[in-house]
Amino acid sequence: MADVQIKEPVGNPSVRVEALGKSYGSVKALDRISFSAGRGEIFGLIGPDGAGKTTLFRILTSLMVPDAGTAMVEGFDVVRDFREIRKIVGYMPGRFSLYYDLSVEENLHFFATVFGVDPKKNYDLIRDIYIQIEPFRKRPAGKLSGGMKQKLALSCALIHAPKVLILDEPTTGVDAVSRKEFWEMLARLKEMGITVLVSTPYMDEAALCDRVALIQKGSLMGVDTPSNLNREYPFLLFSVTTSGMTGLIQTLTRHPEHVSAFRFGDSVHFAVRKGSLSPEELQLWLLKEGHKEPSIREISAGTEDCFMEYMSR
Repeated sequence: MADVQIKEPVGNPSVRVEALGKSYGSVKALDRISFSAGRGEIFGLIGPDGAGKTTLFRILTSLMVPDAGTAMVEGFDVVRDFREIRKIVGYMPGRFSLYYDLSVEENLHFFATVFGVDPKKNYDLIRDIYIQIEPFRKRPAGKLSGGMKQKLALSCALIHAPKVLILDEPTTGVDAVSRKEFWEMLARLKEMGITVLVSTPYMDEAALCDRVALIQKGSLMGVDTPSNLNREYPFLLFSVTTSGMTGLIQTLTRHPEHVSAFRFGDSVHFAVRKGSLSPEELQLWLLKEGHKEPSIREISAGTEDCFMEYMSR
């Protein structure tokens, strides 16, 4: 896309993708995308289901071959150097993929054996994570809670001390407390110098990344820090509520200054051109349109607002 804004990391990148393309029949899963992630960076892929996140990660982990373009991880080509890639990358797929019948302890030892490492040698790397599930080390993995499965999968992905960790929607279906704990773990891994690529459908998690790439239908719509993306939002944004929310979006879309109107929780985010409308003017207009007790508040754009704006281009 011609209007994609990309802020590159400083120094040599840990991951570099150039004009990467992949199609399934007539469907373009990745449409010649390009970006790079710096060493020790948490880089987020933000987008809905079907955006191309999983396809990208499968290519970066050498599980899939691209149709076009190149991808390099720590200087290794994902196609030509796939054996080296698998030694330096840890991968946590979206679906829990460990062995349900093996215990926590057995799963960890199995993955350590696959990579030819001694679990005790790299225990320092996973200590903060594994210590939370160690009391259940004899329990079959299939009988763990969602949060515990998540921690076990992350431990197995880290046991061979990878330089790059790739996580495909790791917090989907996990409770809020476990989500918070998981992102705290990622921050500690970043401090160790591990590059983290993580995809998520949750826009609130975007703020926890150093940089994010907004992706939709295989195309990158923007790559920058969350704060820069939010700061560059081009419209004036209001949070609007009324005593009866029914029909509010339809009413707002009839306003002469309307740019967009989307439901966000218990309010509607209403975008207009900067300088074109005041909260008081909008309140009076809604009253004339029959909406009772309208409350209008000017707000700053969040990542989801930016994503919706990019999608509308």
